[in-house]
Amino acid sequence: MALIVRDPVAGDEAEWRRLWAGYNDFYRADVPDEVTSYTWARVLDPASPLFGLVAELDGRLAGMALCVQHEGTWSLTGLCYLEDLFVDPEARGAGVGRALMDHLVALCRAQGWSDLYWHTRDTNTAARSLYDTYVAADDHVRYRMELDRD
Repeated sequence: MALIVRDPVAGDEAEWRRLWAGYNDFYRADVPDEVTSYTWARVLDPASPLFGLVAELDGRLAGMALCVQHEGTWSLTGLCYLEDLFVDPEARGAGVGRALMDHLVALCRAQGWSDLYWHTRDTNTAARSLYDTYVAADDHVRYRMELDRD
């Protein structure tokens, strides 16, 4: 079983969209196609602070992560927000999620970024069992206000 984590390339779009759809189904999110297209374009744009990783298992995309690199107010160096991580249900248990996380941690260290952070639903026990092997959950509570998008 060959598992490779790498940067996405234009030819990954169809498989990435399949994973993205699975991620959105999991969270019961309805993301308009124009937003998906815009997200994909930013993933491929080296000038964008949004970047992606894909995990290829035996020649097929089996997982993906979307991250945002940004400045912070408590650090002199950058931060990385892991916004989305998804593993194809058929590939779960094969180490895909861990490979994506390990690659991201190594990338953050190589870039000299001070923090990597993320959140997930408290009921997402599969993801939490992986994440808990990296760091304990902190005591922060997330607030989210959706603003009028007109």
